[in-house]
Amino acid sequence: MLNISGEEFLILVFVALVLIGPERLPQYAEQLARLVRTLREMMAGAKTSLKEELGDDYAELAKFDPRQYDPRRIVREALVEDVVPASRPAPPPAAVSMPPEPGQADLPVPFDDEAT
Repeated sequence: MLNISGEEFLILVFVALVLIGPERLPQYAEQLARLVRTLREMMAGAKTSLKEELGDDYAELAKFDPRQYDPRRIVREALVEDVVPASRPAPPPAAVSMPPEPGQADLPVPFDDEAT
């Protein structure tokens, strides 16, 4: 979300401790928690009002979800899909033969329909 690694987060906490000081840090942490709670309530309220205003059309918004275009999800779904059967069945093992020996030139040459 914010692309902050663990090291960067620790540096930010250390800078906050130095700048704010240990005496005022609990007050600022409490204010930050209150701000996050308020933002979550505002987001939930906006979502509820959007559902009320759009009614049945709210379900159609799922078509525009950008997460459906995630390449990892597309590959995962493609690998899980059933394999499409071949257009014609493979010949039985007895029908597949070795190339004819030099004296058997009148026999047809085996044909591989899956070759390039």
